[in-house]
Amino acid sequence: MAAVVTNRRVILKRYVTGLPSEDDMEVVTAKTTLAVPAGSEAVMVKNLYVSCDPYMRGRMTRHEVPSYVPDYVPGEVITNCGVMKVVSSGHPDFKDGDLVWGVTGWEEYTLVNNPKPYLHKINYPEFPLSYYTGVLGIAGLTAYGGFFEVSKPKKGDYVFVSAASGAVGQAAQN
Repeated sequence: MAAVVTNRRVILKRYVTGLPSEDDMEVVTAKTTLAVPAGSEAVMVKNLYVSCDPYMRGRMTRHEVPSYVPDYVPGEVITNCGVMKVVSSGHPDFKDGDLVWGVTGWEEYTLVNNPKPYLHKINYPEFPLSYYTGVLGIAGLTAYGGFFEVSKPKKGDYVFVSAASGAVGQAAQN
């Protein structure tokens, strides 16, 4: 029989207007089974690090017109990128004990029903795992993609980074 554990989760209590506050979120406790559903390709992960990124603020507001990323739903766990350890897997690409990064919940354990394309194996565990929530995560990939894949600078080009105060700008300027 699979282990059942306590799972602390951060949920959005209500849609946010203005600046978010602690009152807009709540830590709740639930029980979760560490085994994945029989016959599924789901992956159960233990979250080691979760990222808090500026774009998340927009997801806390209800939008009448859909955005590029869905709104959070009050009463449901907040999601974003993080670093995780696989504790149970029905997917052939992920084994128990694998370190992965990708989309997860702000909770102790997350069941990822569709791990591809949302989870990625960590191939360089010699780097601090927290880097995968920053320079090796969504901010770093955004900076890299915008700089090298979109602008495609050549030697001698001048580059102007207009907002180097955030994570993406910091990665881009370096």
